[in-house]
Amino acid sequence: MKLLSRWSGIEKLKREKIFILFLFLGLFLIAFICITIGNMFYKQAEDFSGLIDTAKDPVVLKAIGISISMALVSTLIAFFFGVPLAYFLARKEFIGKSIIEGIVDVPLMIPHIVAGIALYGVFMRYGLIGAPLKKLGIGITDAYPGIVVAMLFMSLPYLVDTAREGFKEVDPRLENVARSLGASHWRTFREITFPLAFPSIRSGAILSWGRAISEFSAVLILAYHPISAPILIYEKFTSFGLAASRPISVLLISICFVIFILLRVLYKRMK
Repeated sequence: MKLLSRWSGIEKLKREKIFILFLFLGLFLIAFICITIGNMFYKQAEDFSGLIDTAKDPVVLKAIGISISMALVSTLIAFFFGVPLAYFLARKEFIGKSIIEGIVDVPLMIPHIVAGIALYGVFMRYGLIGAPLKKLGIGITDAYPGIVVAMLFMSLPYLVDTAREGFKEVDPRLENVARSLGASHWRTFREITFPLAFPSIRSGAILSWGRAISEFSAVLILAYHPISAPILIYEKFTSFGLAASRPISVLLISICFVIFILLRVLYKRMK
């Protein structure tokens, strides 16, 4: 009996070997992230009072608030327009589909500073879109809408691509059954397709929101003011060095990390 149990354990270990191997390979990336971020937190812990002062600074809190809120707005816009596009790309085959998918992924490929210059050319006072908006009294450059535009451009691929893959995982036969039972296309999407694809959509939205918060170069070109968190960190670093910029960085990372954890815990409890 003991021999059989031992043999079973050996067989189980053999089956799990690939997971053990992959875990050790993956730990390289985990260690890379933890060492990089952990070192910054460790250094800042030596000046904990400086972190407390930073957390009380209204300029810092306003900049972080701008980044978080404008990223939320850009994510909502990406969700409203991106989810329908993702569903269309997941369900339809047509000539030029690869071109459309490539266009969606362009923000992932180009340098962020180039994206900022391109956006500025379109949304500046005399730009293709900026000029007519200016006549309506809507300013984009150096304004809150400019921050949203820059964040949206750089973060939308994360939501669209992830949502598209989520929709692809939903079996079209489930939709066909619902349609055959008299459900409209919209009702089928709302009650079957969207709920089944929602885990992927949620992940894409979180990634898009996180990417938007971190955007620097495009925001720098299009809307230097009002100052968002990455711009403020850049200003502090170039003017006063690491000691002045690190507390803001630690505070921003901490806030975003807590929000990410809360979102994931909340979603698990809703299941």
